[in-house]
Amino acid sequence: MLHPCPITRLRVRGSSSGSVENAASDELCVVFPAAILRIDASDLQSLLKRCLEERSYDARFPISAKKDTQGLDDVYGKLKYQLWNVSKCGPCSDAAITGIMAPPLMEDQSRQQYYCAITVGSNATFAAFRLSEDKNRSLVGAILSKVMPATVSTISSLAKMFWRNDQSEARPAEVKPQAFARASLLTCLKDDPRKGERLSLSPSGCLAAVTDSLGRILLIDTQALVVVRLWKGYRDASCFFLEVPLNGEMPSVDGIGYGKSKHDFCLCLAIHAPRRGVVEVWKMRTGPRIMMLKCAKGCQLLQSSCKFTSLSSDTYDYIPAQVYLLNGDSGQIAILNPIIPPS
Repeated sequence: MLHPCPITRLRVRGSSSGSVENAASDELCVVFPAAILRIDASDLQSLLKRCLEERSYDARFPISAKKDTQGLDDVYGKLKYQLWNVSKCGPCSDAAITGIMAPPLMEDQSRQQYYCAITVGSNATFAAFRLSEDKNRSLVGAILSKVMPATVSTISSLAKMFWRNDQSEARPAEVKPQAFARASLLTCLKDDPRKGERLSLSPSGCLAAVTDSLGRILLIDTQALVVVRLWKGYRDASCFFLEVPLNGEMPSVDGIGYGKSKHDFCLCLAIHAPRRGVVEVWKMRTGPRIMMLKCAKGCQLLQSSCKFTSLSSDTYDYIPAQVYLLNGDSGQIAILNPIIPPS
């Protein structure tokens, strides 16, 4: 068990090219109402590889009874992950790890990495956290960590004296979740009654689009942690980042083979406004609207998750982010292909 709370969102973040330098960005992010969890892609691939090898072995040879009694952790090994508590601004409806960030000024320059996380929820339109790999807490937290176990042990002993529980009863073993690593709140935007609803992250993680309950869309610079653009009048909207070819070529279905460099593409934001019945594409960061497409009531924007190209890549071509338009009435799907106007 990774965490006892229900999962709110799964996010896969991978490098868009076959470069080994981007291997640190390959990860699986699991969002909970009060926590965020990160699994490195290399650790996940190793565990899945062991599982497949074990299944292949079991298909050829009978499984011993001893192996049946072993848990998954004993057979496949324990999955490494990092867990942070991000509930300082209330429960979050969506969240994402944007990438690696610099350590704080007064912090020891150690080898550990720091990540930046953006959360949205009912109490805060958005909040930013610095996530540390270190599980060490402040002085108060260290004191509490020493005092609380003794207090709990004393209360437990007193309870046994009063209620005289039967020691012969077999109790199931409690599964203790992993301890939280350190998460520091950097900034928070609270503007009642506005509530953050959904979060979309650019391929590089430098920009994030947040939709709120008042029909606004905030474009956030995740490195400077400031709002750089604002759209109004887009209630119930959904946003996805896409990369448009500068030469105007029609993208292929798999997005491979027509662009060899990230510089051949322009970052844009696709906005689906169901109440307006349109899909708009805006050039980032402060560019104009380059496309407006009328759509039926049942239409929806879709985007496939990126693959872990740093682990297994057959090509060194840059793989751009694409957005698809699904017609819910006819079932047809099409790729958004706006044309970048000449500057």
